[in-house]
Amino acid sequence: MGYFKTALLMAAMTALFMGIGYLMGGAGGALIALVVAAGMNVFTWWNSDKMVLRMHNAQLLGPRDRFGLYDMVSELAANARLPTPAVYLIETDQPNAFATGRNPGNAAVAVTSGLLRTLSREELAGVVAHELAHIRNHDTAIMTVTATFAGAISMLANFALFFGGTRERLGLIGTLAMMILAPMAAALVQMAISRTREYAADKAGAEICGHPLWLASALERIQQGAARVDNMAAERHPATAHMFIINPLHGQRMDNLFATHPATENRVAALRAMAGADDRAPARRAPRSDAGAAPWGGSAPAAREQPKRRGSGPWG
Repeated sequence: MGYFKTALLMAAMTALFMGIGYLMGGAGGALIALVVAAGMNVFTWWNSDKMVLRMHNAQLLGPRDRFGLYDMVSELAANARLPTPAVYLIETDQPNAFATGRNPGNAAVAVTSGLLRTLSREELAGVVAHELAHIRNHDTAIMTVTATFAGAISMLANFALFFGGTRERLGLIGTLAMMILAPMAAALVQMAISRTREYAADKAGAEICGHPLWLASALERIQQGAARVDNMAAERHPATAHMFIINPLHGQRMDNLFATHPATENRVAALRAMAGADDRAPARRAPRSDAGAAPWGGSAPAAREQPKRRGSGPWG
């Protein structure tokens, strides 16, 4: 159902873009709009990962990094039947992570230094598995395309006032309304796709690491950290907010139309239900690592409650 909803939303984005082109220049305008969108998407398809990683000053980690992060990503990627993506570290105190790349063979996972300091090893495995699920589901490519469409729709809507054909068809009031409503509609579609894919990645990530409660505990702790700590790179580039596992911009807690992510409480409840836990009981939290100790020194109580599953992965 998640893929079906995504396909419908992508079709709506395409129709909206071509509709604006038609209003601006008739059938020819619709065709030109489609050609322009195709060109923009080709460029972002090949360069989006490099652009996003550069925006956040991400540093590439090798197989023998001091955190052991590359080895964790590699083992979980094997469990997900994926090639090992490039692994990046972002120096910011806010705990967060994202994945990017046009396909599983050209993908990257980026985590923040704040995430390494905040989570236990088991919780980190849940987060990495979530990001690998995005890569396996080709969500990174989908979100790149929808972000490009959203930007192009906003650009066309702003240009509409200067095209005589648009004013003749809609009048001045109608043109102004389109300038306001079209970008809003594009943003709503983009956010709806993002929320749909987050639920799917939570489920698939829990299956990859073998323990839904690891990810549930991680989401709660990331939400608390992101609410307290600013991510200045994300604030400078808010268009990348939908890529993170938790909204880095201190976004809405409610699962509403304007949220880039589902409400964390809803995601945790779904994961707890997946693990067979009681939704009414508060989720246990994994202890922090000792100050100055290597990351992931703790063992999450939520993880210990979860029975081991044969073949569930390197952390099971």
